[in-house]
Amino acid sequence: MSREIENPKHLLDEYLEHLIVVKGLSHNSVFSYEGDIEKFLMFLKNRGSSLSLTDEDTLFLYFLTLRQQGLSNKSLRRHLSALRGFFDFLCMKNLRQNNPARLFEGPKLSRSLPEVLSVEEVKRLLMAPDLTTRLGFRDRTMLETMYGAGLRVSEVCNLSIPDIDFQLGIIRVRGKGDKDRMVPIHLQAQNFLSTYIHKHRNDFSPHVDNVFLNRSGNKLTRQGIWKVVKKYAKISGLKKNISPHTLRHCFATHLLEGGADLRSVQILLGHADISTTEIYTHVQTQRLIEIHNKYHPRSGIT
Repeated sequence: MSREIENPKHLLDEYLEHLIVVKGLSHNSVFSYEGDIEKFLMFLKNRGSSLSLTDEDTLFLYFLTLRQQGLSNKSLRRHLSALRGFFDFLCMKNLRQNNPARLFEGPKLSRSLPEVLSVEEVKRLLMAPDLTTRLGFRDRTMLETMYGAGLRVSEVCNLSIPDIDFQLGIIRVRGKGDKDRMVPIHLQAQNFLSTYIHKHRNDFSPHVDNVFLNRSGNKLTRQGIWKVVKKYAKISGLKKNISPHTLRHCFATHLLEGGADLRSVQILLGHADISTTEIYTHVQTQRLIEIHNKYHPRSGIT
């Protein structure tokens, strides 16, 4: 690595001069770019990373952070534009071989990302249900499963007993477009699921094979799950406006913050741009299990 790449502040000064002299940008525009790039450099410093190590995953986390700080769509677009230009400059100086900001599509700026909870806030939410009651145990099991597997609310509704493989520690999830994916679940969620299914689920007088049942023994509805999440958010004293999707978002964010790669997280989430069930060979499934066990915040809990 050259000495220049080790001195990002010097590089930034050179880039700003380049914008004024070569590109002919106004001082106001240059001032805005300077602030945006300095913010990114501070983000890298706080994570112990560098311009040389920046990739798409780094940018994904950075833009999630900006969104969580309340930046507008216009500001996010400006930040992305600033970084694309800066990394183009690094490539021009042969300090990088590629521009990760050119490859990065960024979060969908037209969509509002849901609130994300810290790991401690998630723990408070999970601890809120009363485990001495059948409803409380059901709700704790459901919250653990939602956070442990990053499930959509519809996937929670439709999860059935045959979908759970306790021997492998995975669940089969039917996502959008009836596309199946295999998702590992940590030991804590496995233990709750096993206890709930074998000791508490029959108390609901089941009429269906779905895992999570309402008081009448039928599957929980989306509205029912929404009410459960809101109930325990209030009990646990969380001030954020959360929904069932918040736990899915926390699942992805916490894995990425822990060091998981973006592509594996996309597979775990079942995003539309990921190949469907044929991708899940034995080796690939085992790899996903290892990634989940290594990076999920609750994997070490017994």
